[in-house]
Amino acid sequence: MVTWLDGDLFRCECNIVVDKEDKEGVVSALTIELPLEGLPLSAELPDNFSDEVRFLLALKLFEQGRITSGKAGRLSGMGRVEFLLAASRAGVPVVDLSQDEMDEEFAQ
Repeated sequence: MVTWLDGDLFRCECNIVVDKEDKEGVVSALTIELPLEGLPLSAELPDNFSDEVRFLLALKLFEQGRITSGKAGRLSGMGRVEFLLAASRAGVPVVDLSQDEMDEEFAQ
């Protein structure tokens, strides 16, 4: 959900799934407040803007190796395979193998 605040800020509220050691699938809320400057005009924001923000956050964290593809999928509201396909379409490598590992993999 996107909420416009006073001045030049808007709030993007997303429900995200987080993993804890003793519980799986605990739902927590994350609220991000961003300045309007540099963002598309409100008329240009798609209705699914918060979904897009969740996907882009998950994509970047996955690209940096900070979360797994499974966690990225849960964060973005997708399954793991769906996330990997979307990440590939977005130009993010979904496999990180060394040259030796690739040679071994394709030799089989």
